[in-house]
Parts: sequence; C-alpha cells; structure tokens
Amino acid sequence: MEHFDNIDDYIADLKSKLRDNPSCGNTHYNLGVAYLSRRDFMEAEREFLDAVAHSPRMAEAYVQLGGIALQRGDMDSCLSYNVQATQQRPFFAVPWGNIGFVYMQQGDNDKAHKSLKKALKLDPEFAQAQATMSSVLIAMGDYEEADKILKTLLEKQAHFGPGWNNKAIIEAERGNWAEAAVCIGKAEESGFEVLPEFKKEVEANAGN
Repeated sequence: MEHFDNIDDYIADLKSKLRDNPSCGNTHYNLGVAYLSRRDFMEAEREFLDAVAHSPRMAEAYVQLGGIALQRGDMDSCLSYNVQATQQRPFFAVPWGNIGFVYMQQGDNDKAHKSLKKALKLDPEFAQAQATMSSVLIAMGDYEEADKILKTLLEKQAHFGPGWNNKAIIEAERGNWAEAAVCIGKAEESGFEVLPEFKKEVEANAGN
C-alpha cells in the first residue's frame, strides 16, 4: 500500500487487479482490509467472503469475518468463523484467542479457559489473549493466576488498559484500595473506560 497516496487509489488498484484475475483470494482479502480501514464493513465482509470462496484455506479471512460479526454483536457467527479459521490453521493463535473471548462473553468460563490456554501456548505474548485469560481467571476466582498473567502482560505492554483494569479488580478484591486506585488511573490513561460503580467503590475505600 506504500505506493499509494490514499486508500481510494489503493482500492481502485485492487479492483483493477480483480478485473484481470477475479479468483485471486489474496487480492479479495487485501481489498477487504482496505475497506475495513475505511470502516466500510459491508464491502469488507463481501470481499472476505469472496476471499474464502476462492481460497478456502485462508484462515486470516475467517478471522476478519469473525471480527465483523463481533462488531455487529453476532457472537454465534463470530464463534463459527473463528472455529473455521482454527480448522484451516490449527497453530494460528489469533482465532483461539477470539474463541476464548466469545465463550467468556457467553459466560462459559471453562471453554473460554481451554481456548485461551491454546492461544497462549501458541503465542505466549499475545496481549489480547493474556488480558481475556486474566478476566476468565478473575471470574473463576483464581486471583493468583490472573495476577501472574497480568504481571507478564503489563511488564511488556505498560499502556494496555484492559490489563490495568483487571489488575485494579484484583487489588480491590485483596483490599488494597490505594493500589487499585493507581491501577484505575493507569487504565484510564491508556484510554480504557473503567466502570463508574467500580471506580466509585475504589475511591470511597481508598479514602479519596
């Protein structure tokens, strides 16, 4: 894309390539990504569906389709697309992380834990999966294990908001209210929106 002045020129170029070679899954995929960067989800979805129609083994396209489904709040489709991605590329960490996230949203912590374990085995520094795993462990009441994961995550990704939010939850659970308040501050600095009720509870107990 570096040869183009703007995204519209890039899209026009990809479309002309598809006129010459309409069955190139890769070009459909790149066009989908270009539409995503314009937040044109419908066009992006169409291109990713064409990409997998022509290149059924393209796991990344299934992951992108899952992301678009998630954007729409369609958890079942998101899950299904990510499962298809793992069937094509079992050692690709991203779909396993996404599957874990969906199961967590659906309240199935055991399944979430299994999928996230797989994701982190394949890519131990996968920040999103580490954060989701810490949320699942907190939900399961395993604060020690959650804290260990967060320590690893936040040492490498000091501005990862969801990680600081989870760290705040653990510190509050332990009664370390001042620590929790510091973590909330860091989560917000990183652009994460902390739940107002939780923030109020921490501030009241931290004596602010």
